[in-house]
Amino acid sequence: MLSRVAASIHWMSRYVERAENVARFMDVANNLSLGDSSPYTNQWSPLVYTTGDHQDFEKRYADATREHVLEFLLFDAENPNSILSCISNAREQARTIREVLPTEIWEQLNKFWRLVVEASHDRNILEQPSEFCETVRMTSHLIIGVAQSAMLRDEAWSFFNAGLLIERADKTSRIVDVQYFLLLPQVEDVGTSIDINRWSSLLRSADALQMYRRTHGRISTDKVAEFLILEPNFPRSIRFCVEQLLHSITSMRDNSPQWSDLQSEFLVRQLADKLKDTSIDEIIGQGMHAFIDQLQGALNSIGNAINGDFFDTRIQQQRFFSQRQSQSQ
Repeated sequence: MLSRVAASIHWMSRYVERAENVARFMDVANNLSLGDSSPYTNQWSPLVYTTGDHQDFEKRYADATREHVLEFLLFDAENPNSILSCISNAREQARTIREVLPTEIWEQLNKFWRLVVEASHDRNILEQPSEFCETVRMTSHLIIGVAQSAMLRDEAWSFFNAGLLIERADKTSRIVDVQYFLLLPQVEDVGTSIDINRWSSLLRSADALQMYRRTHGRISTDKVAEFLILEPNFPRSIRFCVEQLLHSITSMRDNSPQWSDLQSEFLVRQLADKLKDTSIDEIIGQGMHAFIDQLQGALNSIGNAINGDFFDTRIQQQRFFSQRQSQSQ
């Protein structure tokens, strides 16, 4: 497979997953802002930090009001992580590789793009974004579902799956990092309906509420963080994503003899082992923000390594000539 094609499949998947996660964050924040008269009323500013775009936001918007954050994260074409930008980029990536994708993926992605573009001209959505966010989530599920049921389990699938998993792990870590401190309650709120509603909303942002209750029952701060970070059997937990990412990269290496000694495989395996051997007590003892900061650094390094291992032709050529030289010696 050409490096260009592999990169396009990988980033198409990442952009679709990124758009879905932005929609999740926005919908939960909007629901929390309705009818919550407690001091916990600033759901909007942390969302910009969740996506890592606070510096760009602060340059172009006076303050983090509900309307400004919704505009920035939903439809701002200058924000590379807005839903509009993500779906536009995903569609462009897919357009250049239509020959390796199931036709249904291109058709659904094209419809998705038209839907978001039309929605960007409807100012009523900024007043009531829930229906739009739900549509984004379900359309993303549809595209991923088509890929899972229609793509050959070859290199293209491995790159698609790797993009989805690394993006999902990153966004789960960001929502846990920001919301963990935002949601820490006042002493008088612990165990009240307000406290439970806040943590339930965090779980809903990852489609995790029902599965959490099956596993742990009563909602508690540490258990919620543990479920979203370390649960080995939940598809949106960080540990699950990293372990499945390792399977995808291992599959790429096994199917292509020219890919050996992959830096990305080494880094993913290292992170998977760390998550397997870490407890939530150790994470909290270290400090949640410090742990997530290290985790995001590891995920960024993995992303760079994937680029170097598979997409950057200059690095691959250097590696090829180095291997040939060592063999000749």
